[in-house]
Amino acid sequence: MELSKQIKEHRARLEISQEQLAEKMYVSRQTISNWENERSYPDVHNLLLLAAIFDVTLDQLVKGDVKIMKEKISQANFNKSSYIMLISSILSAISLGITIPFINSSLNWSLLIPIGFLLPGFYYATKIDKWKKDDDIKTYKEIAVFMEGGDVKAARKERSEVKDILETIIIVIIYVAVFLAIMYISFLVTRGLIDYFK
Repeated sequence: MELSKQIKEHRARLEISQEQLAEKMYVSRQTISNWENERSYPDVHNLLLLAAIFDVTLDQLVKGDVKIMKEKISQANFNKSSYIMLISSILSAISLGITIPFINSSLNWSLLIPIGFLLPGFYYATKIDKWKKDDDIKTYKEIAVFMEGGDVKAARKERSEVKDILETIIIVIIYVAVFLAIMYISFLVTRGLIDYFK
């Protein structure tokens, strides 16, 4: 974060120690040290106080940090959505496997359960797709780099249209194969339990 550097630079410019800055702000020297070493981040009140002591605007003090914070929030939302999509798919496959033995020739309302599990997955898949478009993330390698907080621009340089298409096809095939495998195992277990308890 940029703030840690800003605090160190402004302290050096004013020729004050961590102890002296801590006294002016009514915090401990350890708190100042934590800010400078990025172990914690000052609250809004302390940011305003720092800006006043250093005689700079709040914007100058936290420049760069807001963008980094937004990227971290975006990354966390991306990860959360990915996990929800994955769990939704797994639950849908399991519930579909359980439901299949109970399907008869007429319309069966039990199919609403797997569909209900799939809906959040579709919702979060569209959200992820929107984020990918907003951040110009196209390849799965870029997604992995983004989720780990790495440099997407460096990964972007390695793009290849043919490779991207093949990668997408392979991912879809693997996803469908895993979905069907989970569903089939769930079906076999359910069928076995039905036969056992007959």
